[in-house]
Amino acid sequence: MDATHIKTKFEKLGARATIRPLVRNPWRPAAGPVVIDIGHDRHGEFFDIQAADDADVEVLDVQPRDRHLLLMVRRAAERPHQPDIKDKLLCGHDERHWFVAGIPEKAPVSTVVTAKEALKPDLVRSREQGKRGKRSKRLRRKTDVFIRQGEWFFIPAPGIRVNEKLILPHEPIRRGGGKPHMCEQLYRDGGTTVYVCSRHPNGLTGDEYRKLLKEDPAAAKWGWRTMARNPVVYVRGKITHPDHATIRLDGWHRVEMNTENRSRAMASVAFLD
Repeated sequence: MDATHIKTKFEKLGARATIRPLVRNPWRPAAGPVVIDIGHDRHGEFFDIQAADDADVEVLDVQPRDRHLLLMVRRAAERPHQPDIKDKLLCGHDERHWFVAGIPEKAPVSTVVTAKEALKPDLVRSREQGKRGKRSKRLRRKTDVFIRQGEWFFIPAPGIRVNEKLILPHEPIRRGGGKPHMCEQLYRDGGTTVYVCSRHPNGLTGDEYRKLLKEDPAAAKWGWRTMARNPVVYVRGKITHPDHATIRLDGWHRVEMNTENRSRAMASVAFLD
């Protein structure tokens, strides 16, 4: 890996990047030869790249005006006579901050534009099929198909019928332990009931919850609340987040997250907004 070359590519975006030896963390074992985080110092944000001695990292595409680049991390396959494993990560600037996002492996991605397309939810890409116009316009944060805030896409759902008694005010949506996006009104339809607390932000199923309480009765005092996992979620009104501009949704919109959670490369990303 040519560290100087990679730093130069980040500089074209107006970004700083540090490259240092990979630190093995017993609490978060690295799944590959590279871990990327967004660090902070007195000069602001920077890309903190930890790389093993044998890491093979390459910049596939740089778009200075868009302030994005596409990284590829290559490593040998676990089985002999198999092709190398290639993980791709989109690094860039979104509104106010730098970010890193893993790209799903099944997507044929070689440029920043195709990486952004690969991050779109299936429902968005389905609704865009057959539409005419420049691809660049489909990558804006607001189009006639969706409004995007960070990793969340909000898709108009004018025909949805909701139970007014089940509308939740000032409700968060989040991925893992990241900062929540706060929704003025939210409605969930279907899904699996899970038990959530600060120690289990992704939730436990009923069986997992009961097993935990049996093994550790003190866990009952951890401030649990019930939520739905993988429901269809609709929101309307103001959507706020400290790292993004507030958006206002007129009428109900279906909520879909981008596809980075399908990416093996996300195991190399320490950043979570």
